[in-house]
Amino acid sequence: MKKIFIVIGLLSVFFSCQKTEDSTTKNSVSQKQSQVNKTSAEIENVENSVDTVTITYKWTNAKEWLSKHEKDTLKQQIAFAINRTDLSNFSRMDSVIIPTDFSFDKAKYLPFPSEVNYLKDISKIIYFSYPTQTFAAYENGKLIITGPTNMGRQKYLTPTGLFFTNWKAKVKISTIDDDWILNWNFNILNKEGIGWHEYSLPGHPASHSCLRLEERDAHYLYNWADQWKLADPYTVLVKGTPVIIFGEYDFIAAKPWFELISNPKAIDITKDEMENITQPYLNEILAAQKNRDSILNKPL
Repeated sequence: MKKIFIVIGLLSVFFSCQKTEDSTTKNSVSQKQSQVNKTSAEIENVENSVDTVTITYKWTNAKEWLSKHEKDTLKQQIAFAINRTDLSNFSRMDSVIIPTDFSFDKAKYLPFPSEVNYLKDISKIIYFSYPTQTFAAYENGKLIITGPTNMGRQKYLTPTGLFFTNWKAKVKISTIDDDWILNWNFNILNKEGIGWHEYSLPGHPASHSCLRLEERDAHYLYNWADQWKLADPYTVLVKGTPVIIFGEYDFIAAKPWFELISNPKAIDITKDEMENITQPYLNEILAAQKNRDSILNKPL
């Protein structure tokens, strides 16, 4: 009888130990899994922080700042873009705004989002924002290039809505003034002669309806965007790259980007806003894209 009790006791101890070991093992695995999850969350937070980083700004004297950074072209590009201007006009300005941190890519200082999932089915599209005086080009929802623009002045407003690129010319003489040489011109309204091109950026809407760009940006979009294809001189067979021009500019108020001093997110264009801007034109854009692909990719 004693032997039976001894055996039962030993078995009880064994299973008790086994249970403890299993519990310890499970706790250990749980703790490790928790650490992995925590690490993953931390990594995700770091990745997300790149898009949600807040950049602060301050006022400075343009000439003094330029003299201190005359050899730093990267900082200059950022400062010019933030003030929607170029070198020659920046040097003539009085007070300008600059970021307190120049360590990010130029796109981080401009209002368009780096990725818009709603645009993933659109192979190429360009946006021009009247209120923020900036442009952005996307490929399947990913930002390819962005920069400053100076659009139509109050007397010659740039039309808003959906357009498609048509013809282009490396150099074009303006029909308004023979002295205006328009480099990297890409037309979006054929009869009206409205398009984007390289030209002086005084830091506010100043054109006769066209979309002024810095030389590097105009050159890039000139090569990146697609031209139309004509069946004959009067019939468009294939449309070019879609271009959406949106918003209104307040010509009485202070320049919108000056609000960045008090609110660094004041003129950000959100992903939801991008969806709302695009949604009314989405079917037309996708239909034109489908037509282009079917005709240009047709076997010979």
